[in-house]
Amino acid sequence: MATAKYIFVTGGVTSSLGKGIISASLGKLLQARGFKVTIQKFDPYINIDPGTLNPYEHGECYVTDDGAETDLDLGHYERFLNTPTSQANNVTTGRIYNNVITKERKGEYLGKTVQVVPHITDEIKRNIFQLGESGEYDFVITEIGGCVGDIESLPFIEAVRQVKWDVGVNNFLVIHLTLIPYLSAAKELKTKPTQHSVKQLLEAGIQPDILVCRSERHLPPEIRKKLALFCNVHINSVIEALDADTIYDVPILMRKEKLAERVLAKLKIPNKNEPNLEQWKVFLGKLKNPTDEVKIGLVGKYVELPDAYKSIVEAFTHAGAVNECKVNIEWISSETVTPENCASILGKFDGVLVAPGFGERGVEGKIEAVKFLRESKTPFFGICLGMQCAVIEFARNVLKLKDASSTELNEKTKNPVIDLMEEQKKVTDKGGTMRLGAYPCDLKKGSKASSVYGKVKISERHRHRYEFNNKYLEQMEKAGLMATGINPDTGLVEVVELKDHPWFIGTQYHPELKSTVLNPHPLFVKFVEAAQNHKKENNSKR
Repeated sequence: MATAKYIFVTGGVTSSLGKGIISASLGKLLQARGFKVTIQKFDPYINIDPGTLNPYEHGECYVTDDGAETDLDLGHYERFLNTPTSQANNVTTGRIYNNVITKERKGEYLGKTVQVVPHITDEIKRNIFQLGESGEYDFVITEIGGCVGDIESLPFIEAVRQVKWDVGVNNFLVIHLTLIPYLSAAKELKTKPTQHSVKQLLEAGIQPDILVCRSERHLPPEIRKKLALFCNVHINSVIEALDADTIYDVPILMRKEKLAERVLAKLKIPNKNEPNLEQWKVFLGKLKNPTDEVKIGLVGKYVELPDAYKSIVEAFTHAGAVNECKVNIEWISSETVTPENCASILGKFDGVLVAPGFGERGVEGKIEAVKFLRESKTPFFGICLGMQCAVIEFARNVLKLKDASSTELNEKTKNPVIDLMEEQKKVTDKGGTMRLGAYPCDLKKGSKASSVYGKVKISERHRHRYEFNNKYLEQMEKAGLMATGINPDTGLVEVVELKDHPWFIGTQYHPELKSTVLNPHPLFVKFVEAAQNHKKENNSKR
């Protein structure tokens, strides 16, 4: 295809309807037909990026290879399409205004009055077209965050209206995701919220081409006809999106509803190829028909909102399917774990993951959890702060450095086994200043980590300020905590593992960020396997 086609996904009635999953599912269906697809997310909040947002506010912060701190929907895009995203795939109102104000200060607007139209909308369009003009993609799917009618979304909606005239009607399409609620008292589905939502889009100058209707119940033909009539769309372009058992069902459901066919027809693209979804169906078959199950404890500080650990949960889903094993995750607040109750809380699990996080709240609970897992020989997997807690626990209880800590938790500790990197000591701004993105790591031959990966040179994504303090490396290794993954450029420790333990691995990086449906992360795959083995051993002892 000579020029990229631009597809916009807007949402109405309520947030959290699943625009990200619909965008990713459409992307998957187009990709399965041989098209090159990328997806970007435009977020209407004024933060430059979600890096400084509390996970309770916005769920997890997803990090790309190039070090961009982005919306968690980019995780869905990567997991579905199996292709990496970048800074260009996530843009916020804050970034748009920041760029425009920077240009204004440099005098790039030649003294003109800077306004929302055209300057802000032009900057939004520049970001929309950036990926399409690279020549790498046939389709650029752009998800507009928030709801139509929100004050924050107005400049984005106006920019979308303008794009139609910039690229031409055959290169432009709008999908509107909406809700069809069921009123149990009236025993009927209601279309009025959708009508109002579409009316707001029309007032902004945008006619949706396709309606995707979230519903708990099937849409009967008369409801589809009513929606088509009042929303001015073809009846074939009213797509039903029922609640699914798993988000990975959605591409198959959208295939049945012919979403991709409607898109290709509207954009006048010949639709000769049937989508190749064989690998996807194999994954779903294994996911839905497990032959085993394990109980995994997840010890973290943001457990009230599972979206805070979205990528970890999905990585377990992928790893469970590979092992044909259902992974039952139980959330444990690290603030509730004490030396007295640790064994009773964690003793029932086949494996425990100690999760990432920032700040001192709940850290002592994580350290207690690691101690129990080390001593009881229960499979342990620590990520980022989870790995650092393993180092602190080992220093305190094996090396007998009783005040060992991280300078993040105790600036005055005499034994900072985890410390701030030299270049981080001068940093005052919090946003975008951590070690972010993909870094290389060399694994030691013969280590558990190298056998898991099946290679010794890897690259993984990071998001942290504090590091293993190499002054304690020799002491740690002599006592049995081995540094088996090292950054070749800085000598910083990336992976630790314990000798004489069935599975005890901590990673400074975030392996969950690279796990996809078609490429489950080997650390999660092998951790689930270790949990299965631990369960079998326990059962045989009973």
